[in-house]
Parts: sequence; structure tokens; C-alpha cells
Amino acid sequence: MRKATITRQTAETQITVEINLDGTGQYDNSTGVGFFDHMLDQLSRHALIDMTVRAKGDLHIDDHHTVEDTGIALGQALAQALGDKRGIRRYGDCRLAMDDAQVACALDLSGRPFLIWNVDLPTEKIGTFDTELLREFFQAFSTHGGITLHIDRLHGFNSHHIAEATFKAVARALRQAVEPDLRMGDILPSTKGAL
Repeated sequence: MRKATITRQTAETQITVEINLDGTGQYDNSTGVGFFDHMLDQLSRHALIDMTVRAKGDLHIDDHHTVEDTGIALGQALAQALGDKRGIRRYGDCRLAMDDAQVACALDLSGRPFLIWNVDLPTEKIGTFDTELLREFFQAFSTHGGITLHIDRLHGFNSHHIAEATFKAVARALRQAVEPDLRMGDILPSTKGAL
């Protein structure tokens, strides 16, 4: 069963993440940050990963800790659900268009976290959401999920569209990477013997 539950509690946040990699994209996400919930919903739906996120954070300060710590917990849940990664495709990529925006994502579930972030957003806010937090989320997700993650904005002038295209592109690439590879069977997708 490729499922995981992670609970993370600090002085700044209390977060529980539940995922099922073999789901249908059902989601129930509540972080107290409306735009971020909308993005997590996109990640779940387009990756076909069932996801429930419950976060309570120090939103009276700002959204930073809640967004970053959710990325940490989600990355840890992904790593736990993948186990030793036998039989998965491991790699995924997507070029996704949404209105004026086009975003490319390529990723490797390598166990070697690295983020390439070439996503310039033309505004500092989307509603009340700080756009710089998008990078913080993906940095935490990449680091704690053990993901080599490359994200590039190819086009776009609307910050909402760019952000949403980013989450959807990552989701579609992640969907490819976590899927079982029928030709691999129970083989580890590496010549190293471990990922």
C-alpha cells in the first residue's frame, strides 16, 4: 500500500498530511491559506494522488511557516509512501499551458534533492498570498521528498496563471514518476542498487 501519514508539530505549525499514491486525485486540504489550498488541490487532482492536509500555523505573523512546513511534511509523506522505489518509473516531465502561462517541469525521484527554480512572477502578491512562498514550498518539498526538481516558466504575464500552471506541471510530472512501470516489475530503477 503506497500510503503515508506524516504529522509535524513545531512551535510555529501543526501539520498532518495523508497521501495515497494510487488514488484518483481526491483532496481535502485546509491550511488557513486559501490560495495555497487551491494549489494543493491542483497538485492532488492532476497527480492522481489522494491528499488530505490539515495545517494550523502562526498566520497572525504571515503564511511563510505554514507553507514551508506543509512542503516539508508533504515531501516526507511522498518519500515514505514510495518506500524503496522498486518498480516505479522514477522520472517525469510536463510542459503545461494555462491561458497565457506555460511552465515546464522535469523531475527525478532520485533521493538527491535539488531545486532549479526559473519561475519569475510579475507580482509580489496573488490576492493576499506572497508569491515568493511558491519557491519556499517547492524547495521544502524537493528537499524532504528527495526530488531533483526543475521548474521553468516559459511564458506568462498573469501571476495566478503562472502559479497554477506550475503546480499542475509538477503534478503531471509527479504522476508519471510515481506510476508503476510494468516492464520494470520489482526492479529498482537504478544501477546503483539503491535510491
